[in-house]
Amino acid sequence: MRTGGRLPDALRPVTIQRGFNGHAEGSCLICCGQTQVICTASVEESLPPWLRGQERGWLTAEYGMLPRATSERTPREAGRGKQGGRTLEIQRLIGRALRAVVDFERLGKRTIHIDCDVIQADGGTRTAAITGAFVALADACRWLQQKQSLSVSPLKDSLAAVSCGLVGEQPLLDLDYSEDSRCDVDMNFVMTGAGLFVELQGTAEGHPFSRQQFDLMSRLAEQGIRQLLALQQQVLAS
Repeated sequence: MRTGGRLPDALRPVTIQRGFNGHAEGSCLICCGQTQVICTASVEESLPPWLRGQERGWLTAEYGMLPRATSERTPREAGRGKQGGRTLEIQRLIGRALRAVVDFERLGKRTIHIDCDVIQADGGTRTAAITGAFVALADACRWLQQKQSLSVSPLKDSLAAVSCGLVGEQPLLDLDYSEDSRCDVDMNFVMTGAGLFVELQGTAEGHPFSRQQFDLMSRLAEQGIRQLLALQQQVLAS
């Protein structure tokens, strides 16, 4: 039995609160079960040095967890003087995923900074961050249009992400920490609104998995991502 009596193909309860940060051009608080992530999108009217002189924009992302996002306090990475490998890997994933749906020529000579800060973690923080970050990005692009800095949105499509896994040979959608910590296979799927894959991350934590098992998890992920995309559109239309 899953936490809360969820079925194998059920997402955790998901809420997205837009405008969570009153200073950022785009922001939201996304809650996927007990996982909570603040996502902000900040617009900077300049480019990184390596892009200066080009007629296009850029998007970059940062990711972090607050010290008590987990059951035990984790020291801030700033106190250690460097980011950990997991943090770097996740923030690169977030940036790659979002860049897949942005037309940088339309964005113009500016940078959008995405910040994803986990305030409570119960599995699926990277997928929640991507799903919430898209909402923050969409609002930042809308802000640029409202101030007439852009005539057309640079977004080419929507984007969301979800985890899947095998726990005791059972394919499960949207793993919480209790499931993720004992799964035999852990996968993350990032997909666009058009149903195209942006990134797949899959690891056999216990035993290797078959193509048939992969197909089952892929179908679960597509189903879950369709629900997340629908929620994003509902939130952005409100």
